[in-house]
Amino acid sequence: MPTPRPAALESPHEAAACTPRPLVPGKYNRQADLPFGLLPQHILEVMGEFLNLLGVVNRALREHSYPRLESMLMPANFSSIVGEFMGAGIPRYCPAFVKNRYHNGHPDLIPAGVFQDDSAQHADEGIEIKASRYGGGWQGHNAENCWLMVFEFESSRPSDDVKHITPVPFRFVKVCGARLTQNDWKFSGRSETSRRTITASVTPGGCARMLANWIYRAD
Repeated sequence: MPTPRPAALESPHEAAACTPRPLVPGKYNRQADLPFGLLPQHILEVMGEFLNLLGVVNRALREHSYPRLESMLMPANFSSIVGEFMGAGIPRYCPAFVKNRYHNGHPDLIPAGVFQDDSAQHADEGIEIKASRYGGGWQGHNAENCWLMVFEFESSRPSDDVKHITPVPFRFVKVCGARLTQNDWKFSGRSETSRRTITASVTPGGCARMLANWIYRAD
């Protein structure tokens, strides 16, 4: 017998949310300042690939009565998947970059042919990539001199069902980036009883520079 479909998956909004919203045509910045010959078109190509993949995955999950990927995974894990896909895809369109092969190396993308085995524990040149549901205050584990690129997106969360939040299709909201220095980061700290990992956040000034150098903006 087929697996009964949970009531939450019967909503027409849930069915529609399985197909991500496409990129808005023409909403990219031809004047964006990008390193090592990277172009906005390279980034848009990878974003389109991710939208296609997520749609295929979510429609297959629905056929088997499973929640969508973004409704199943912890928010941080789903954000990590978005960022990892971007980091893996950009070098296919911009061969000046390779994905950093060092485990947890920084940054995610490094210049091709510069480091032995395309592996660097820490390098000042390259691009660190982050995907986030938030439009600012982005966090990292260290205050670094680095080029940071952020992919802001909108999607459902695992907690939406119990909060009675209407399902929404995944969409990219904007992409921005800039070269930051250690002065553009501020450590958040934590209370004596907190077990949260200490992180550093991009300062308002750093965020402003990144937003001014926007690459894609849907709205």
